[in-house]
Amino acid sequence: MKTKGEIFIHEITGFKTKEQLWNPYAWFQHMREKNPVYYDAEQDVWNVFRYEDAKRVLSDHQLFSSVRDRSIVPVPRDNSGISLTLSDPPIHRKRRALIAKAFVPRSLDQWKPKIQAIVDGLLDNMQSQSTVDIVKAYAVPLPVTVIANLLGVPSRDWEQIKHWSNILFMGHHRGSIEQQKLQKDTAIKEFSAYLLPLVLEKRAHPQDDILSDLTMAEYEGSRLTDEEIARTGIGLLGAGNETTTTLITNCFYSLLYDQPSAYKELRQHPELAPQAIDETLRHRFHISIDRTITQDTNVFGPPMKKGQIVIAWMSSANRDDRQFAHPEKFDIHRIGNDKHLTFGSGHHFCLGAPLARLEAEYAITSFVKRFPFASASETFYLDEHMPDHSHKLSSLPIRIHG
Repeated sequence: MKTKGEIFIHEITGFKTKEQLWNPYAWFQHMREKNPVYYDAEQDVWNVFRYEDAKRVLSDHQLFSSVRDRSIVPVPRDNSGISLTLSDPPIHRKRRALIAKAFVPRSLDQWKPKIQAIVDGLLDNMQSQSTVDIVKAYAVPLPVTVIANLLGVPSRDWEQIKHWSNILFMGHHRGSIEQQKLQKDTAIKEFSAYLLPLVLEKRAHPQDDILSDLTMAEYEGSRLTDEEIARTGIGLLGAGNETTTTLITNCFYSLLYDQPSAYKELRQHPELAPQAIDETLRHRFHISIDRTITQDTNVFGPPMKKGQIVIAWMSSANRDDRQFAHPEKFDIHRIGNDKHLTFGSGHHFCLGAPLARLEAEYAITSFVKRFPFASASETFYLDEHMPDHSHKLSSLPIRIHG
């Protein structure tokens, strides 16, 4: 029996092994060529795999709406607070404006020394080791500490914040969906209880941070409630660390496991780091987004009905040879790799993209400078480093000495 509101993405792919989840690219290629617009009757979901089709789903909010009651997204869908993922323009535009100024590159300039200091501290902790788990030692603590600082939340609590985020972003699967819902509801309550006293403190004594800005902001003619600000903070803290943790992890995997010569080249030309980051986002970043079809349409050929869900497989679109030549190759010199769809397209282009890029650039360039001869671990075995039902690495060993 199907669970209302949930879409189980792994049931669409039929993947059973961690290798398939980590390297789905042969399946993507098959779908782009043989089933570019695929209807999954079991869950009543459409799927598009080619670049232009995925981009259309992401950017045409009049035909493909973000307002939806079914989703592949594992985070509890709550439209209280300033939810950006469940709204369309013009509501989305108003909501986004409340927090957007904190994430533009000009505002982020002041954060560069702080990010560098956090990076340097984490690298100092690795100095005496011969092998490090780049996820635990680097890719996790850096983004969660930065986003906590940006919001005005004590960064010393980063491990607890990360614990809640991990639960909220835990991928769902049919076998344990009810247990997962209970876990996520509990995490939401605990996270809210943690943030509410901070919100009250910001109201009384505003600081230069996002939570303080939200206590003073007006939305729809009134101030946000404490609960709405706490809910918004949960969304920003969760999304603000999960995506960047995955990006930094995947950068190291691509540079040391996919194409080791790229790491050596980056050592000689650190100015290539931004291109390496974009190539990682294109080449190895598993992401899909769903939308509600707002009216009957045959825009992609087959007849699609109003109210059905369509999934844009961006990680497949990023490997579409109609857009990227030799897409299976990881190439940090690739021209136009910034056209990837990993951060979305149109009104919902990822608000945190500039911050994620900045953190990844500082993380990569500083690491390469400190450990110029890092290499892949000879004992790496994929199954040991991926949780069940996930497409992300939970750990990644890297040799930094010897």
